[in-house]
Amino acid sequence: MAKDNKKLVEAITSMDEDFAQWYTDVVKKAELIDYSSVKGCMIIKPAGYAIWENIQKELDRRFKETGVENVYMPMFIPESLLEKEKDHVEGFAPEVAWVTHGGLNPLQERLCVRPTSETLFCDFYKNIIQSYRDLPKVYNQWCSVVRWEKETRPFLRSREFLWQEGHTAHATAEEAEERTVQMLNLYADFCEEVLAMPVIRGRKTEKEKFAGAEATYTIEALMHDGKALQSGTSHNFGDGFAKAFGIQYTDKDNKLQYVHQTSWGMTTRLIGAIIMVHGDDSGLVLPPRIAPVQAMVIPIQQHKEGVLEKAQEVCEALGKVCRAKLDDSDKSPGWKFSEQEMRGIPVRIELGPKDIEAGKCVVVRRDTREKLEISLDELTEKLPVVLETIQKEMFERAKAHRDAHIWDAHNYDELKDIAANKPGFIRGMWCEDQACEDKIKEELAVTSRCMPFSDQEQIASTCVCCGKPAHKLVYWGKAY
Repeated sequence: MAKDNKKLVEAITSMDEDFAQWYTDVVKKAELIDYSSVKGCMIIKPAGYAIWENIQKELDRRFKETGVENVYMPMFIPESLLEKEKDHVEGFAPEVAWVTHGGLNPLQERLCVRPTSETLFCDFYKNIIQSYRDLPKVYNQWCSVVRWEKETRPFLRSREFLWQEGHTAHATAEEAEERTVQMLNLYADFCEEVLAMPVIRGRKTEKEKFAGAEATYTIEALMHDGKALQSGTSHNFGDGFAKAFGIQYTDKDNKLQYVHQTSWGMTTRLIGAIIMVHGDDSGLVLPPRIAPVQAMVIPIQQHKEGVLEKAQEVCEALGKVCRAKLDDSDKSPGWKFSEQEMRGIPVRIELGPKDIEAGKCVVVRRDTREKLEISLDELTEKLPVVLETIQKEMFERAKAHRDAHIWDAHNYDELKDIAANKPGFIRGMWCEDQACEDKIKEELAVTSRCMPFSDQEQIASTCVCCGKPAHKLVYWGKAY
């Protein structure tokens, strides 16, 4: 934020001084959220919800290209239904919120407010799947879920949050695995292409996988402070849920078979990821493809004849090639500049009497503060190019930052030193013994993030923890 504008918009804490407070300042002062009277639950304000709407719109489009259909399930789950899959219920029990009364009357059976909807979909599928002709079922729902978290933070971890949850049923294990990986890759492509956020694709360890799953795949992003954020997951359930709920179909040979299922989800924590990957000490920096407003037209000396009218004309013309908005409020230009920066709007277009006379405007990039003089006649042609350049360069900078914060550890001493002194991902070999994973988490506050798909370089022949022979490369890190 320019020095002369700091007094106009309340300054935010520097991210280098206190990253957690910087994050809180940004979500509040960019007016993304407000705190509610329900502890741990947030009010998503228009500026924040508009980002989620863009995420939802683009993900939904990509889902439907792969054959996904949207449905909606109840928000309440009977206790008896939740308990049908033992591992699943044990995994969620500490976070479940219960409804015990309907009006003034106690319920005969407690109802859980959905923490996730596997059991509801299973109960549904067992009634509508009878034959191989009924498969596959590839459903998704957009909804909110409730998990009674002890420690909360806006977007990253709240007791109620918005998400999408896909639930599919397939005839074979191969089809289920194919869908699980397909959705994980769809998530990764979305993050990189739309959010300008590079991710590591991989598989979770047995300890870290989803309760009740055979395998969990994840995309892991690195935040500016060097902590990891799990940004999307896809789970292969095999036939475990099908056996617990009796979901069977008659195959082409007229034999009864159990279906194979998957589940996959992304949440509003993606907004937190955007903030922490791209933001700076002036506030948000939004990638153009996800920004609700891509260009803010700011008239200079708008009280002078013809300035406001020309700014409106420019804004209307830009509306045909991008998401443009005119700030015709009576605030000073300096204040408007600071607000545009705080809100992360990718470009602002400054237009004053002298600019109009010269037939040009000044385009200022939010990400680099670079100023470009562009002819008004060429603005609708050139601005989309500027926005695409910003999108591309934001991804490249985020990737360069991530790659510069990946460290290799060959033994426990190196792992300990890196965990204490070098923020970022740590690559280290693992013997696949959970005891080593537990020790690393307990002693170093570092968790296994994933076993990457595309990077299984043997950086050592022994486990980073115990020194025994090891063949699995794991990305480790401190995480949100």
